[in-house]
Amino acid sequence: MENKGEIIIYKTRDKETQIEVKIEQDTVWLSQKQMSQLFGIEVPAISKHIKNIYQTGELTSRATLSKMETVQKEGKREITRSIEHFNLDMIISVGYRVNSKRGTQFRIWANKILKEYLVKGYALNEKRLKETEQNFLDLKKTVKLLENVVEQKALTSDEATGLLKVITDYTHALDLLDQYDHQTLKASIKSSKEKFKITYNEAINAIKTLKEKFGGSELFGNEKDESLKSSLGNIYQTYQKKELYPGAENKAAHLLYFIVKNHSFIDGNKRIAAFLFIWFLERNGLLYSIEGFKK
Repeated sequence: MENKGEIIIYKTRDKETQIEVKIEQDTVWLSQKQMSQLFGIEVPAISKHIKNIYQTGELTSRATLSKMETVQKEGKREITRSIEHFNLDMIISVGYRVNSKRGTQFRIWANKILKEYLVKGYALNEKRLKETEQNFLDLKKTVKLLENVVEQKALTSDEATGLLKVITDYTHALDLLDQYDHQTLKASIKSSKEKFKITYNEAINAIKTLKEKFGGSELFGNEKDESLKSSLGNIYQTYQKKELYPGAENKAAHLLYFIVKNHSFIDGNKRIAAFLFIWFLERNGLLYSIEGFKK
């Protein structure tokens, strides 16, 4: 989808603040001034948090910062200026640091808007959003029926059975994402003992293998900066001698998140992140049982 950008209005729940939000490059963007209005703190505090986030390597400026033209009224004139804007990853990170309920509300709203924007190319109004939610519920009911058929009645085609199972798993994933967005997700955190610790050289070799087996452009897997090393290091961080992400499952999930978020490669970021996620789980013996069945 060609994304030329769009501006939509966000209002806080107390109706006291209204912000023009830019949608571009499949994410939302706010300036420091807008983040100040959103979180209710001064601009220097926002600037300090952003600086600390970059210094710790949690995010990179290349992946989260963009200069955008903004029209401002100065007296009777309208002046176009290039102003730094920061994407949703940065907005969320700053929101965690200021412990702002407004930040949580904005994240939930932004994720809803982006889902619809990515699927249909624009932000839906309230009426269409309700219609979409109803369609989603209808889809879940339909797939639940298909799931019952698969489990209770043997179909003549193995391929048909496999296809229905894929649809069932896919809907389950959508359901989990929906629960996450509405902060109703209840899931136990598994913490399996690690058999394998990923290193930078092993990750690079695995990425080369991926490119050789499945092809890719000349730019596929070429690093833009040092953020891959940062992502790999982040999953093994400790605080007061305790791991921040204990267990192989926790590390795998954050490895996927960090690589996508940091946008470490010129081409293939999402494919590489997904591959390393599965590869890391497989190396830790978490994908298949000893008998070879999917866990």
